[in-house]
Amino acid sequence: MLLGYARISTKDQNLDLQFDALKKANCELIFQDIISGTKADRPQLNKMLEHARKGDVIVVWKLDRLGRSLKHLVELISMFIDKGIGFKSLQDNIDTTTAQGRLIFNIFACLAEFERDLISERTKAGLQATRSRGKMGGRPKGLSNQAKLTAMACETLYKERKLSINEICKQLNISKGTFYSYLKSRK
Repeated sequence: MLLGYARISTKDQNLDLQFDALKKANCELIFQDIISGTKADRPQLNKMLEHARKGDVIVVWKLDRLGRSLKHLVELISMFIDKGIGFKSLQDNIDTTTAQGRLIFNIFACLAEFERDLISERTKAGLQATRSRGKMGGRPKGLSNQAKLTAMACETLYKERKLSINEICKQLNISKGTFYSYLKSRK
């Protein structure tokens, strides 16, 4: 089954161009979101992903309608491939149901990995340069003054044994992991 996905960022924009192209490509179902591409949670995209089965092909008008970034696109299309779902981008001439389309996708994947590696190398080089100047990079050690007060409140409430750990966490608006870290810091 061909599943179409169309997205526009605002209600001022129009889905007609994408919808018409997806209909012309013989998509049987078309899922449409009106939401910014930067948003991770897109209800219709999620619905389409739940609906897609092995052998289906997901079709978009253009790559930027599907992914938030190159990394996100690579993750989505890799997931499609793992599930036996094809992918086509009409304007970008990418079709993972063909050898050529998979090659182009793999080039994108390599570029995304290269980008991640460059960021990692730059970060390490920056930290090394900072250390060579006698400074330490990264998050400061220890707790902030506000965190110390919250840790003290954790300890007090815990020792009183009037509230459960869940109730303490809820009252102080912290997670259980943070609760235990704060208790550990208080020894």
